[in-house]
Amino acid sequence: MKIFKNIVFLFCLLISFISNGQVTVEHLTCEMAENPLAIVQTKPRLSWQLVSNESNVSQKGYQILVASSEAKLQTNEADIWDSGKIMSSQSQLISFNGKELKNESKYFWKVKIWNQKNKVSNWSPIASFRIAAANSDLNPTWIGAITKANSHLPEGRNYHTATFNREKKEALINASDSLSRRSIQLRKSFEVKKEIKAAVVSISGLGHYELTINGKKVGNSEFAPLWTDYDKSVNYNTYELTAAALQKGENVIGVLLGNGMYNTLAERYSKFYVSFGPPTLFFKMRVVYKDGSEEIIKSDKSWKYSKSPITYNSIFGGEDYNANLEQKGWDSKGFDDSNWSKVVVQEAPKGVLRAQTAPPITIQKQYDIKDANEIKPNFYVFNMGQNLSGFPTIKVQGKKGQMLRFWVGEGLNDDGTIGQGRSGKPYYFQYTLKGDGVEEWQPKFSFYGYQYIQVENVNYMETKNNQFPTIIDLKSNFIYNSAGEAGTFECSNDIFNKAHELINNSIKSNFQSVMTDCPHREKLGWLEEIHLNGPGLFFNYNMQSYFPAIMQNIADAQRDNGLIPTIAPEYVVFGGDFTDSPEWGVTGIILPWMYYEQYGDISLLKKYYPVMKRYVDYLTSRSKNNIVSYGLGDWYDYGTHAAGYSKNSPIALSATSHYYYGTLLFVKAARLLNKGEDIAKYEALTEEIKKAFNTEFFNEKTKQYGTNSQFSNAVPIFMDIVEPQYKSAVMQNLLDDIKAKGNRLSTGDVGNRYLFQALARNGENEMMYKMNNHYDAPGYGFQIKFGLTTLTEQWDPRKGNSWNHFMMGQIEEWFYQSLAGIVPDEAHPGFKHFFIQPEIVGDMTFVKATYESIYGKIASAWEKKDGKLFLKIEIPANTSATIKLPVPENSEIKVNGKTVEKLKLEVSYDANQKISTLELGSGIYVIECKL
Repeated sequence: MKIFKNIVFLFCLLISFISNGQVTVEHLTCEMAENPLAIVQTKPRLSWQLVSNESNVSQKGYQILVASSEAKLQTNEADIWDSGKIMSSQSQLISFNGKELKNESKYFWKVKIWNQKNKVSNWSPIASFRIAAANSDLNPTWIGAITKANSHLPEGRNYHTATFNREKKEALINASDSLSRRSIQLRKSFEVKKEIKAAVVSISGLGHYELTINGKKVGNSEFAPLWTDYDKSVNYNTYELTAAALQKGENVIGVLLGNGMYNTLAERYSKFYVSFGPPTLFFKMRVVYKDGSEEIIKSDKSWKYSKSPITYNSIFGGEDYNANLEQKGWDSKGFDDSNWSKVVVQEAPKGVLRAQTAPPITIQKQYDIKDANEIKPNFYVFNMGQNLSGFPTIKVQGKKGQMLRFWVGEGLNDDGTIGQGRSGKPYYFQYTLKGDGVEEWQPKFSFYGYQYIQVENVNYMETKNNQFPTIIDLKSNFIYNSAGEAGTFECSNDIFNKAHELINNSIKSNFQSVMTDCPHREKLGWLEEIHLNGPGLFFNYNMQSYFPAIMQNIADAQRDNGLIPTIAPEYVVFGGDFTDSPEWGVTGIILPWMYYEQYGDISLLKKYYPVMKRYVDYLTSRSKNNIVSYGLGDWYDYGTHAAGYSKNSPIALSATSHYYYGTLLFVKAARLLNKGEDIAKYEALTEEIKKAFNTEFFNEKTKQYGTNSQFSNAVPIFMDIVEPQYKSAVMQNLLDDIKAKGNRLSTGDVGNRYLFQALARNGENEMMYKMNNHYDAPGYGFQIKFGLTTLTEQWDPRKGNSWNHFMMGQIEEWFYQSLAGIVPDEAHPGFKHFFIQPEIVGDMTFVKATYESIYGKIASAWEKKDGKLFLKIEIPANTSATIKLPVPENSEIKVNGKTVEKLKLEVSYDANQKISTLELGSGIYVIECKL
C-alpha cells in the first residue's frame, strides 16, 4: 500500500511538472464576448488567450471544434465545424467556417493549440454562443395599456425646455398619471405540462422594463434595454432560463414598464419633452421540451395589465411609489387577475429590432451612510461619501399612508440643505408607506447624480417622534455599465493617484446606455468626450462590446446629408453649433479607428466606412476653400472669461483641423480596406486641407498658429499639420506660453488631449508633470483640494454646473502610455506587438499599471531606487514587446538577474532620444539598469 501511494505521489508530481510547462487555452470569446446569447453575425469570430508559466511562448497552429451539443463536443464529435489543424499564430477574431448556423440555436466550441515547439495543448474548456433570432422569427407584437393614437403624446424632437409651450406643458403634467405616462404591470399565465429542455426569452420593454418569472427577477439589469433612437433602432434582450425557473403546472410572466428616454415627462425637472409613444412591451419565450416539441409564449391580446404602485417615473424628474397600491403575488401563480384590464395591441416603434449585444447596466457598488446631519428636528441630510449615478435603497418603518420624500444632490447649499441648482431641479424620490413592519424599497426607472440625500419629517434609527416614520437603513447604489474594468494605475504622486480616482468615478457615473455628459441635468451622449478621452476609456474598461453599440447610435443619428450631430441618440434637436460641430461629429470617424488600433478588429471600419465617408463629404460641403468656419471650437477653454464657446483660439482653426484629421483617418481606413476608388481622391483632399490650414492660420514669421494660444499650436503639432522645418519653433512657442502662464494650461474640453499629447509625444513630459503637479486651478489638484469625489465640468467647481463630468479626464492617456509606458504598435494593432517605454519624470519614484489586452494581461511597473531603474513587466503569451529604457548607452542592463550579454539579447541605443532598446517575447521580466 505504501509503494502504491508513493507511485501515485510521483505520478501526480510528474503530471504537475508537465502541466506547469504546458500552455493552457483560456478565456474563449465569440465576437469578443464570453458565451454570448445573441450573435447577429452569420460567421461569428472566435478568440482565445494562451496562458503559460514559460517565456517566449507563441502559437504555431490551432484546431477548433464546434458542435450542436455539449455532449457531442465532449466526445470530440464536431458536427458543425472541425477546422482541422491550421498553421497560424492567429488567436483572435478567427471567422467561423463550418456549416450554416441556424437562428435561435446554441452552439458549443473548444480549441487546442500547438506552441512554438510544436507541442500540443490540452483542449480548452467548452464555451458557447447562441445565434440571435431574425426579425421574421420574432414577428413582434407590441402591447400595452393605450395606443399611441389615443395617448395624444407630443410628436417631434423640438420640445426643449427653453421653447416649450406653457399650455402643452400643463397638459403633459395633467396627463402624467394617465395610461400614456403611468408605469404599468403586465402578466401572462401559461401551463407547462412536459419536461423542459431549454427556454429562451427575447424581450423589449420600452422605455425600460423589469421581467419576472414566477415572482423572481430575470437577469440583473437596471434600465434595460439600453437607449437608442427608437425611430431607427430598438434593442431587445435575450435570457436563457434555468431549469428551475419554470415548473410543471401554472407559470406566470410578469413585466413592469417605465418611461425612460422613450417617453419623457414634463412634470418636475426635464431637459426636454419628447415621446416615441406610451410604455410598450414585446415578449417572446421559446420553450423546447425534452420530447423535441416546442411552444411559443409571446405578447398578444391574451395578456392583462394594471397600474403599478409606481405612480410617477421620469428619467429626469424622479420616481414615486405608493406601497398601498401593491398587489401581492401579482406576478406569481394563483393570483386573481379578474379585475385587471385587457391589453391593447400598440403601434410598433419605427426602429429596427436589434439584439442588444452591449453589456447591461447593473448595480456595481453600494455605499452606506458616511455622515448623518440633523439640520433641525426630524430634518436630515445624509452624506453617502461618494458622488455617483444611481438611486437609494431604503428600509423604513412607520404608519400606513406616511410619506417620505428623498431629495438628492451632489452639493449642499450654505444652510446645509440639498442644492440642485447646477444639476436640474426639482428631482426627488418619494415613498408612501403601507404600514407593515420594516418596508424596503428602491426606484426602478430613474437615476440621478448625487452624493447627499435629504429627508424631512423623519426619524433616523430610533423613533423619537411617533408622528413620523423611521429610517432603519439607507444605502446608495452606484450603477454603471457592466462591461468590466481593464486597467489599473498607481504611482508615487498623490495628485495623480487621486486624479485617476476622480476621473474614473466620473467615467463610471456616465458609463450608462450611452457615454453621458452628466448623470443628472442632461444624460445625453455628447460625442466629443468619447474620442478625446478614448485612450483612457480603452485602457480602463472593456469596450469590445460597448463601442459597437455607440457606433450604431452614431449611424442612426447621421442625417441624409452626412451630418453627424453632436449627440447620439439625438433625442432633441438643439440647432446651430449645438447640433453641428466638427469636433463632436468627427467621433464617427475617430472611434472606429481607435477601436481597430486597440483590439485589432477591423469590423467597425468595414461596417461604418460609408458613415465615415459621408461625414467627410458633409464637412467638404460646408467648407470654403478647404476651411471650415463654424462649431463650438475648444469648448470650455480656460481663462478669465465665462466658459462656453472657444475664446482663446479661433473657431475655424479648431473646425478645420478636425476636418483634416477626420479626412486623414478616413484615408487610412480606405487604404486598409483597399478602397482604391477613394484613396487617391481623399489623399489629395487631405493635402489640400493641410495646405489651406497652414496658409490661413500659420504665421511663418513668428512661427505661430492662430492666436498663439496653447490650443492653436498644440493641434497642428499633434495632428502633424505643421511642416517639419517649423515644428521645433512651434513647439517652443507652445512651451513659452505654458511657462508664461506659470506652467498652467489654457485649453478646454477639446484642446486638453492635443496639448497633453503634443507634449508627451515630443519629449516634453517634464512639462506635463509640472503642468499637472499642483493644487491650483486649472488642474486636478484643485478639485482634490476642494474635497470632491468626481471630476467636474469646470476646473474651478465653484464656477461650473455639473460636478460629475469626465470630459476633462484626458490625462488618463498620459498615465498609461507615458508614465507606465504601455504603448500600442500601429503596425500590429490589438497589442499583438507593443512598446514598454516608461517616462521617468519629476520626483516620482514609482509607477505601476496593468492592462487586460485581448491577449492577456500587460503589466509595467517601474521603481527608481539608489540610482537604478527597476522595471517589472508582463508580456502575454503569443505577443512580443519592444522595451525602451531611458538609460545611458553604457548602462549595464540585467534581465531576471542576468546581463543582456549573457542572455544574448541585442540592445540598440538611440543617441538622440537617449534610449536603450531590446526585444522580448512573452513572459514576466525584472529589468535592472543604472540611470
